[in-house]
Amino acid sequence: MSAQAGGETLYRKEPKVYPRHVKGTYARLRKVAVFVLLGLYYLLPWLNWNGHQSVLFDLPARHFYIFGLTFFPQDFIYLALLLIAAGLTLFFFTALAGRLWCGYACPQTVWTETFMWIEQWTEGDRNKRMKLDKGPWNSEKILRKGGKQALWVTFALWTGFTFVGFFTPIRELGQSVLALSLGPWETFWILFYSFATYGNAGLLREQVCKYMCPYARFQGAMFDRDTLIISYDEARGEPRGGRRKGDDPAALGLGDCIGCTLCVQVCPTGIDIRDGLQVECIACAACVDVCDQVMDKMGYEPGLIRYTTENALEKQPTRVLRPRIIIYGTLLFALLAGIGISLTQRTLLRAELINDRNQLYRELADGQVENIYTLKLVNVDHRDHAYVVSVPAHEGVQVEVAPTPVLGAEQVGEYTLTLRAPAGFGRGAQDIEIRFQAEDDAAIDITRTVRMILPFDR
Repeated sequence: MSAQAGGETLYRKEPKVYPRHVKGTYARLRKVAVFVLLGLYYLLPWLNWNGHQSVLFDLPARHFYIFGLTFFPQDFIYLALLLIAAGLTLFFFTALAGRLWCGYACPQTVWTETFMWIEQWTEGDRNKRMKLDKGPWNSEKILRKGGKQALWVTFALWTGFTFVGFFTPIRELGQSVLALSLGPWETFWILFYSFATYGNAGLLREQVCKYMCPYARFQGAMFDRDTLIISYDEARGEPRGGRRKGDDPAALGLGDCIGCTLCVQVCPTGIDIRDGLQVECIACAACVDVCDQVMDKMGYEPGLIRYTTENALEKQPTRVLRPRIIIYGTLLFALLAGIGISLTQRTLLRAELINDRNQLYRELADGQVENIYTLKLVNVDHRDHAYVVSVPAHEGVQVEVAPTPVLGAEQVGEYTLTLRAPAGFGRGAQDIEIRFQAEDDAAIDITRTVRMILPFDR
């Protein structure tokens, strides 16, 4: 092959994919997934929970609200654990059932489905879209293409606006948009995310899955011969060929595949599933739906293309419970259980004490020894509280906090805490337990241990 020919092959423009609309069981499941996931995305910022937006990551205030729970930067561990749990969930379901995430829940899939619905509504079915693209620019083409673009841009802008609404209170954000008083960063992120949505779901589509998504490249490491995948039953379908309804394929020396290519026409990435498992397959099961419909019309048994496993195709038993499934499932369950228990046991008050480094201790005229600490209190509750600070386990040790520890809901306060030990209390370093209690709520009661420094020569 010449260098020129090779260059033309390597850099040729990808042909546009025109997916055919399909109905069926899996198509309905995808539609349900789209409505549920987009419904959550677009509605959650508008719902209130305990006086706050149900999901809000308030970066300037460093408060993160998620369904009635308030998190602070100190709770970063929860984010790390949730990311680990998300990764384990992906590994578990991929090993069990292949690319379910890609086919039904991936944002690229969800928004692409929505953009394709808009395209089908404005430009028509597959044949009409192909004819429209090949035809000359006339009033009908301008109207249909312009209408599609207007709806795409509007939907993308609403998506970008909603995305920023998870970081800026969405009602305030809406008022700023209407008043044309958006800040520069809010404007940038709305436009950036809108452009990303429009580009990925409207223009790039399957190119994102085929060339940009890393998941397609390493998914094979999680597959085995018992993983549920979408496959064409070659032993049953070959040799393929056309025939009339009612003809006996065995008498014609043919398999069940009639070569209609509908499985290719409905594929959103434009592949032929009959060529075997491919990295471009996102397991949307559109080919399963359309092939079952063809089999039904021909009077053949459904399932020529189906969810199955490599072992099942070769008439070998399929094992659902196997080492990797058990390991992934056990780790995932333990992690989620740990997160749940930790959240239920989370106290509504936090206290941090740091010794004054300028002067470890100070001796008073009456023989008492004084230590100074910086006290930081965090009220995680949705109510205001005043707190009582005491040293119940050490007789004679006095504690003072200035100013009086009173915190509003979800506030952080910094105070000066002073410990005074009587003469003869001890020598060297002593561990002192300090108790913090809310005056109006007995359940808010925590204890912290600090190191009190005393003279060594007493």
